[in-house]
Amino acid sequence: MSHILMIVTGANSLTLADGTEHPTGFWAEELVVAHRDLTRAGHTITLATPGGVRPTVDAGSLAESTAGEKTAELTSYLVSIDDVLAVPTVLADVHPGGFDAVVIPGGHGPMTDLAFDDVTASILKAADDAGTIIAPFCHGPAALLSTRTDSGFTFAGRRLTVFTDDEERQGGTGENTPWFVEDELRKAGAIIQSGPAWSSHVVIDGNLISGQNPQSSAAVTAAVVEALAARG
Repeated sequence: MSHILMIVTGANSLTLADGTEHPTGFWAEELVVAHRDLTRAGHTITLATPGGVRPTVDAGSLAESTAGEKTAELTSYLVSIDDVLAVPTVLADVHPGGFDAVVIPGGHGPMTDLAFDDVTASILKAADDAGTIIAPFCHGPAALLSTRTDSGFTFAGRRLTVFTDDEERQGGTGENTPWFVEDELRKAGAIIQSGPAWSSHVVIDGNLISGQNPQSSAAVTAAVVEALAARG
């Protein structure tokens, strides 16, 4: 079966527009669904973070007001993979040529670290050059911005979806958001194709498979599984 690199944010806060710190990390549903469904499909996952720091789950993603009846299930799964979360692979030690897909779940954390991380940029550029499946979703596409330089953007002209500016204003960090991922990706040259707010929506453009929000977690993961199967 396939070997998948899961890049997870190591950040635990986001500096908001007013200068205050917003506790964050990875979004539980996104990491859990992707990790669980890819593992069940028989694939091997290497979970890596910048510096190999233990990733922090966004507490809001496990609140009953957010996760509802899924809270216990999500918490249980995170406990079951605690040994993996406790000692993730150091992202700088990763050789992208050894992977069939790169999966990037969100949470606001990627806006703090992955979006500006040179190692993430190097991995994504190499993966895209090789035609490796790249699957960021929700705020995960912020990581694509790491490849933006004065000479261009690796994913310019590519179709993708991401947590929309409207969703950020409705149920994210609102007008206090320091920068909007959708807006920045558009400025960089990506072609954003959004579905209705809070609905499952996946966009596939060659090796790039993206999902819009937490509700898209299962669909984007299924698309990755299907794409890997098609490659044999």
